[in-house]
Amino acid sequence: MTPHKTTRSDAEQHCSTADYSMHTDPLALSQSDVAILAETFRLLGDQSRLKILLQCMRGSVAVGDIADSLDLSQSLVSHHLRLLRGARLVRGERQAKHIFYGIADQHVSQVLQDMTFHILEEKSND
Repeated sequence: MTPHKTTRSDAEQHCSTADYSMHTDPLALSQSDVAILAETFRLLGDQSRLKILLQCMRGSVAVGDIADSLDLSQSLVSHHLRLLRGARLVRGERQAKHIFYGIADQHVSQVLQDMTFHILEEKSND
């Protein structure tokens, strides 16, 4: 049996936020890391991309299904997915002629869930 080589993405997928915070002080980010973080949040600032990410939280979904459910063109959804994949927010898996997309890892899912709860909490306090 071939041993499984653990990659950074494997570790990130299985690592809890508490485990990760033991290794990283968010206040000690390099300028480069801050720039990447800012770019990630900029990508999340587009409503269409955010809707696509929320669709992907439901599980693996095909580009055509995302386009239909959000009433967007398939080419626009593909463009957004390319940007989201480049930022490691989604991952694609080819199955025959289709690529199915899902959230890249638990960290991305957790950020989206936390922010959703945050805005819903603010609404209930008004």
